[in-house]
Amino acid sequence: MTGEDSAPRHPAGDAPGPRILCDTGALTEPGDGSAGALWRLAEPGRQLDANIVRLPPARRVDTHTEPDLDVLLLVVAGAGTLISPDGPQPLAEGSMAWLPHGSSRGLMAGADGMSYLTVHRRRPGMRIQSAGIGTRHVSPAPPR
Repeated sequence: MTGEDSAPRHPAGDAPGPRILCDTGALTEPGDGSAGALWRLAEPGRQLDANIVRLPPARRVDTHTEPDLDVLLLVVAGAGTLISPDGPQPLAEGSMAWLPHGSSRGLMAGADGMSYLTVHRRRPGMRIQSAGIGTRHVSPAPPR
């Protein structure tokens, strides 16, 4: 770690403190019929996005390509399969996978379903800025 890495990024007193966000075991108990995002990181000022997603038995996330973001995936309950151009790869509870940006990937839940945590750089929302050098000005719609 360099001195640059350890430099504070928030003014004194403004930095958020570490805290427990959720109990993944309680979110992903076996037999839970939930599907989709069970939890999302929503703290203001964050630099990361994270989700815990539940896929019911034999359900899938279709094969797709994420052009911009690397994603870290950790199976927190159940099991399934990572589908990639290299062929299917088994995912057991505790498996961690790196899904590099530009890669083709899909997921298939096993017989008991699969819950997994994804973490990636936060994708910034759309911002409207005032006109200036290198920015695009968004004008209001003309009155009708």
